[in-house]
Amino acid sequence: MEQVVPWSALVALIAPYYPEGKTGRPPFSLQTMLRTHFLQQWFTLSDLGMEEAFFDVPMYREFAQLQEFGRLPDESTILRFRHRLEKHKLAEQILATVNDLLIARGLLLKAGTVVDATLIAAPSSTKNKDKARDPEMHSSQKGN
Repeated sequence: MEQVVPWSALVALIAPYYPEGKTGRPPFSLQTMLRTHFLQQWFTLSDLGMEEAFFDVPMYREFAQLQEFGRLPDESTILRFRHRLEKHKLAEQILATVNDLLIARGLLLKAGTVVDATLIAAPSSTKNKDKARDPEMHSSQKGN
């Protein structure tokens, strides 16, 4: 999606409506919030679900361009961004822009999934060093 989504065009579309952050906590970058919004849409996450996913899935933090040990957008920040898009009818324009680009490239996005897998060392057999069956390694049969 890094290469497919026109990030700069979408940022330019939203920028006039994004707060400058003159008071209160500094806002997250517009690019980060836009990427967060896309993650939410692609993986059907609620605002709270997105907040929790940032803690659980390093790949999401990386995609949203968040620092590894930095501040993360919370549920209310994500909600306010989404409401801002809805208020100014930007969500429809974002969707139209992305869909037009995908169609022009012959692509289609329906749903996504992320797998964060870790490889671990494991014995290649259910037998231990003594060539005897290891009691901790067992198999099951269908129906039993």
